[in-house]
Amino acid sequence: MPRLKVESDIKNIGMEGNMSLSLKVWRQSNKDAAGGFENYKLDHVSPDMSFLEMFDVLNEQLIEEGKEPVSFDHDCREGICGACSMYINGRPHGPLRGVTTCQLHMRSFKDGDTIVVEPWRAQAFPVIKDLVVDRDAFDRVISAGGFVSVNTGNAQDANALPIAKEAADDAFAAAACIGCGACVAACKNASAMLFVSAKISQLALLPQGQAERSIRAEKMVAQMDAEGFGACTNTGACSAECPKEISLENIARMNREYIGAKFSSSAV
Repeated sequence: MPRLKVESDIKNIGMEGNMSLSLKVWRQSNKDAAGGFENYKLDHVSPDMSFLEMFDVLNEQLIEEGKEPVSFDHDCREGICGACSMYINGRPHGPLRGVTTCQLHMRSFKDGDTIVVEPWRAQAFPVIKDLVVDRDAFDRVISAGGFVSVNTGNAQDANALPIAKEAADDAFAAAACIGCGACVAACKNASAMLFVSAKISQLALLPQGQAERSIRAEKMVAQMDAEGFGACTNTGACSAECPKEISLENIARMNREYIGAKFSSSAV
C-alpha cells in the first residue's frame, strides 16, 4: 500500500460521503423553565451513524467547547426499550415509518440539511431537561390494571392451554408496544389511547387475563384520564407514527372492553 504523502490525505480517510448538518435543538433546564432552540453546526457526520450516535458526537463537541451537553434519553439502542423519544422535523422518531430514533440513520438526511429536534409535547409528559420527558404517567396506567394478579399455579406444559391462533397473533401484536409515547406526541390531543388499548388488548385476548378483564379496563381508562391525556378523535396519527405500528383496532377493542365493563358493574 503506498504511503500517504500529505497530512490532508490522512484527515480525509473515511470522510468521503460525510455530511455537514445544522441542528436546531430544544434546550430546557427543567419543567418550569422557559426553553428555547439553540443552533449547532456539525461536520463530518457519517451517513452510517445512527441518530443517537450523531448526538453523541454533538455532545463531545459541546464538552470540548466547555458547554453543557444535550440531555436525551437512551438505553438499549436496539429499538426495544422506547427510551429514545425525540421529535425530529415534526415527527416522532423522525421521517421513517416503523423505526425508533436509535434505529434511524443519518443516511435518511442530506448534506446541508437543517434538523429540528424537540422533546415529546404533552401535558402528561412534562420536560425534565432538554429532550428528556417524564413518562411516569404510562407506568401509573400500567400499575392501575395492566397485569395479571390471580394465582395461575405452576407453569403449564406447552400447548396445554388452547388459544386460537388469531387471538394469539393479535395479543402478540398488541404486546409489541414498547411504551415510547410516540402515539401521544403524534396526536393533536395528546391522547394515550393507542398505548392503553394495546396493554388492555394483550391481556383481554388471552385466557390468563379473563379473571380481571372488566376491572382492568375500568381502572386503566380511569387512570389514563386522571393523568391528563386527551381524547381520541380517530385521526390515526398515533398508529402511523408508532415505531411498532400498533393497530387502531386495539382502540376499538378497548372501547368495547370499557363499555362492557361499565354495563357489568352497573348491573351488579
